[in-house]
Amino acid sequence: MRSPRPTLLAACLLAATAVIAPHTADARTTVGAVNTNFRWLGPDDKIVVERYDDPEVKGVSCYVSRAETGGMKGFVGLATDPSRFSIACRQVGPIVVPADLPQKHLVFTASASPIFKALRIWRIVDRQKQVLLYLVVSTKLVHGSPYNSLSAVAYGPR
Repeated sequence: MRSPRPTLLAACLLAATAVIAPHTADARTTVGAVNTNFRWLGPDDKIVVERYDDPEVKGVSCYVSRAETGGMKGFVGLATDPSRFSIACRQVGPIVVPADLPQKHLVFTASASPIFKALRIWRIVDRQKQVLLYLVVSTKLVHGSPYNSLSAVAYGPR
C-alpha cells in the first residue's frame, strides 16, 4: 500500500504557515472592538483595534482598525475578513532607530482568511526627512488587493 500524498490544501497550509510564522508579531495586542452587525448565529461582525509595537524601532506603536466577519463562519475560523482597515502610528516613547535598519521591511503579518489572505504592515524609511512610514496592505494569493493605508512617524532632532 502506498503512502497518501498531501493534498494541495495541506501543502498550501504548510506553505502559508512557513511564510507567515516568522513575521507574526508577539507584540500584537487587541485594544478593543466595536460591534457593527448583529448575527443571530455566531459572533457579531465587528471592527477590531489592535496595537502593533515595532520590534526593531523602540518607541513606535501602530494602531490598526480592521473589519472582522462574525457568524458561523467567523465562529469556526472559516470567514474571510473584508479588506477594510486603517492605521495610525505614534511615538509612545523615545524613538531608537538602529543604524542598520533596512529601507523597506515587512514588520507584521496577520491572517485575514483561513489560507489565502493576509494583512501586512510594511515599514519604509525616508532617511532624508527622518520619517518612518508604516503601510498596511491586504494581500491575496491569486490577485493582489489595492486596499492600503499609510501612517508616518518622524524621528530624529526637530
